[in-house]
Amino acid sequence: MLKELQDSKIARLVVLRGRRRIGKSRLAEKFGELFDQHLTFVGLPPEEGVTAEIQRRHFANELEKQTSQFALRFDDWDFLFDALSRVTRQGKVLIVLDEINWMGSLDPAFLGKLKTAWDLYFKKNPRLVLLLSGSLSAWIEKHILCSTGFFGRITLDIVLTELPLFQCNHFWQPIEKSISASEKLKVLSITGGIPLYLESINPKLSAEENIRRLCFRKEGLLFLEFDRIFSDVFGTRSPVYKKIVETLAQGPADQVAILQSIKAEKSGVYSGYLEDLVKTGYLARDYTWSLKSGKFSKLSRYRLCDNYLRFYLRYIEPNKPGIQQNRDLLPIGWTAIMGLQFENLVLNNRHAIQRLLGIQPAEIKIDNPYFQRPTKKRSGLQIDYLIQTRFNTLYVCEIKFHRDRIGLEIIKEMRQKIKALGFPHGYSVRPVLIHVNGVTEELEEQEFFSHIIDFSQLLIQDAGLY
Repeated sequence: MLKELQDSKIARLVVLRGRRRIGKSRLAEKFGELFDQHLTFVGLPPEEGVTAEIQRRHFANELEKQTSQFALRFDDWDFLFDALSRVTRQGKVLIVLDEINWMGSLDPAFLGKLKTAWDLYFKKNPRLVLLLSGSLSAWIEKHILCSTGFFGRITLDIVLTELPLFQCNHFWQPIEKSISASEKLKVLSITGGIPLYLESINPKLSAEENIRRLCFRKEGLLFLEFDRIFSDVFGTRSPVYKKIVETLAQGPADQVAILQSIKAEKSGVYSGYLEDLVKTGYLARDYTWSLKSGKFSKLSRYRLCDNYLRFYLRYIEPNKPGIQQNRDLLPIGWTAIMGLQFENLVLNNRHAIQRLLGIQPAEIKIDNPYFQRPTKKRSGLQIDYLIQTRFNTLYVCEIKFHRDRIGLEIIKEMRQKIKALGFPHGYSVRPVLIHVNGVTEELEEQEFFSHIIDFSQLLIQDAGLY
């Protein structure tokens, strides 16, 4: 999508957002290789003592380093944007304002002056692309995407998400074919599809040794990462956000249950906090729906969709004192969390599941985790992943992590779920099993499931692309 902009005959304003470590800066850097001139400016993290003036001074220093200008005035963004425009008036130019939420949040005039500079200067170069990037998606959406000042000026809004599993598989090169899917799953259950975490894998080491090295040593990347995420992204409000994710580390919950857990009253403020975590990519909000009408319900649950955060809160933080004393042993029973982690990986790669089921995107009416609350007429129900097609077919997907092969007992469990589903007359129901460590021959012989999908199939490129 970005490459399509480089040959444009008018200037382009682009937004790039996503969670920390997702690859925004790397993508912008690679995109910059296509330009004659590439200038990048990164906002300073919101640490104590960082002021609006310090942000401007830092911007001026970077501008001086990357251009031939010196002794720039930094008491006002007007002067800085004017200086930047003087060296970007001609030619094929990419300007990147990275972590723009840090750069501009302390100065209420920043965005207004950026908009003015775009209108008066930057857009006059028809071969210029201005890329605004940041980790706090909610801030970007509120102050840029939904701002009247930038209305009609944004050409492209890209939200980077985790890498699909077939791309994650490449991080075990050159020996990826000799490593089992089960071993890869142990690592992926912690890293998810986050590029920086995956880059830290040493393919020559076992999954356990990689996890020990990254998570259970005081120098480990994932031992230190949690505090960096919350302090850098959420600043002074990080304790409130941490309470929310701590609650959801135990499993999905609705807003009422979350507020009860953190002892908070229902208010727009906390709704905003939850929305921030969703837009930043750490939580997912899963709405259930009516099978009869095919419309979403008002009922929803929040799910901690970031595997690293859950693993940290469940297994790294409780062992922090010992890790800091160089006791780097893996905690006993850490694999007990694998069910929820495996479920997240599958849900984050639902397009590959649809591909393996032979379902085209246009055929899907709704797909999501599904739940129904118990009433006098029906029992409560939770389905890991449900696909409702426009042709009145329901794919009831059970995502099952089991250390051993799955046997016949799963059939009884699935029949109970399908019975409780209460689907409309005339609908077809196809049960689907997604597993990692195999199934018994007896289960296959029953031919109860329309599809049995092995996790290893998600690691193959053909499963990830239409």
